Amino acid sequence: MGIKEVMTPEQKKAARFAKALGHPIRMYILELLSHQSCCYSGDLSEVLPIAKSTLSQHLKELKKAGLIQGETEPPKIKYCINRQNFEEAKKLFSVFFGN
Repeated sequence: MGIKEVMTPEQKKAARFAKALGHPIRMYILELLSHQSCCYSGDLSEVLPIAKSTLSQHLKELKKAGLIQGETEPPKIKYCINRQNFEEAKKLFSVFFGN
């Protein structure tokens, strides 16, 4: 039996979320967006002292994991927490940590 047969879909999803959460900048971005009642519209590089290319990579990882979503509306990009996946991540980690 290979490792793929042993892991549950929930474990795979939790690992994907955990990987996305594995950098302090990404944690900051998620915290910032989670406190917004609607999408953050603006340039996050004005809030974070990092290069736009670095910020772009962090946003890409968060989007890839499904924790955020974004829309391009030139000249701005809107970023939002993907509430459904954010709640699922909280639930999966809660189960994992036994709460």
